[in-house]
Amino acid sequence: MHIILDIFLNIKLLILCFSTPLATTNAYSFSSLLQLLSNVLLWDGIVQEDTVRDLGLSKLLNRYLLLNLLNTPPGPDNIEKCNKVVACLPERWFQDLKSGSTLPELQNFCQHLLQ
Repeated sequence: MHIILDIFLNIKLLILCFSTPLATTNAYSFSSLLQLLSNVLLWDGIVQEDTVRDLGLSKLLNRYLLLNLLNTPPGPDNIEKCNKVVACLPERWFQDLKSGSTLPELQNFCQHLLQ
């Protein structure tokens, strides 16, 4: 069995969608991407953790969801979106981390949270 370890979405279309007022009705909306992230992360514990983290965090969160978050003005909407992303993350990934540290794949997301 071969698992394709990448997700491809048209980045030009994605940028256009996130920069227009009609972005919420587009197929690449934040909620659709968030649902995809949630579904990918549900495979944690079934598929190797490295594979789930690579596909969910490196490919989906860092490549597509973060683009939406960076194009969302600071405020309650951005905070709500960030909270929804955090709610998807498996808690066990953070159990052995030292205080103040994070997973390498979450560095960009954490930088966004600190802004």
